[in-house]
Amino acid sequence: MNTLWEQFAFSASVTGPICLMLFLGVMLKRIGLINDNFIDVASKVVFQVTLPAMLFLSIVQSNHNFSASSALVAFGVIANFIFFLFTIFSTKLVFKGSKDQGVIVQGGFRANTAIIGLAYVANIYGNQGVALAAIYVASLTVLYNIQAVIALTPKGKDTGAKAIKVIVKSITKNPLIIAIFLAVVFYALSIPIPKMVADAGQYFANMTLPLALLCTGGSLDISSLKQEKLSTWFASSYKLIASPLLITLAAGYLGFEGLDLGLIFLMSAAPTAAASYVMARAMGGNSTLAANIIALTTVVSLITCTLGIFALTAMGLI
Repeated sequence: MNTLWEQFAFSASVTGPICLMLFLGVMLKRIGLINDNFIDVASKVVFQVTLPAMLFLSIVQSNHNFSASSALVAFGVIANFIFFLFTIFSTKLVFKGSKDQGVIVQGGFRANTAIIGLAYVANIYGNQGVALAAIYVASLTVLYNIQAVIALTPKGKDTGAKAIKVIVKSITKNPLIIAIFLAVVFYALSIPIPKMVADAGQYFANMTLPLALLCTGGSLDISSLKQEKLSTWFASSYKLIASPLLITLAAGYLGFEGLDLGLIFLMSAAPTAAASYVMARAMGGNSTLAANIIALTTVVSLITCTLGIFALTAMGLI
């Protein structure tokens, strides 16, 4: 019994700090200490400056053999693509003729790997885990952008060319992908980073998760969940239950364990990414539904992820 309690306490220690930061973001927004303008500007700073710096430094300063992790990355891409196809097929069966199919599909597969997922990994595995997760995040970011455009693009004559343009733009101008690509080049060529630059970059990196989680908490709008209940819960169940369960089971069956299995679970158990709202709005989708899915999955994922970590720890798999 004591062992089970210790395992549960460990699981809660992973998600607990994230829960507190999200709650702090909600409270600071409620008392007016932060507002929508702050959240908007701070979010841009995170995604364009501090998060790229964090991912870049985690790779460049790592001693991990990334070539040995090619199987992990390949599995992540293939498994998530198969789950994407499964989500499309089942959503079309349940919501026949609905104009919101694309938003529901995106809400069901697109995980917040860059913030919540990385925060989970950092809490368990530290810098070593973050360095490996950075490569995983880069590959999934490319995949998610392609899949989101496919899901949200309405059928028509000229949509194919427009979809390709959106995909290319979303990938080539993504600061995270650019930072990780440069980091891999620096790491592969053993290009030294001046200590002064590395130290300054570390200041930015240290800001990333606290600031990002505050913004995530401040942007949560639980009151909007009264609308689009069926669609919201359907997408959320796929994101928080079906995705981590199926993908982690497949990974375990194929022999992944320890850090690799833990990373696969934590990334797939992360809530729906905030980028899904931006993409849905940009492509004329139901942005209210997208916001509802983000809010619900962000809150409930703290429970489902805790239970998942507890189960995997109890079985000695991570």
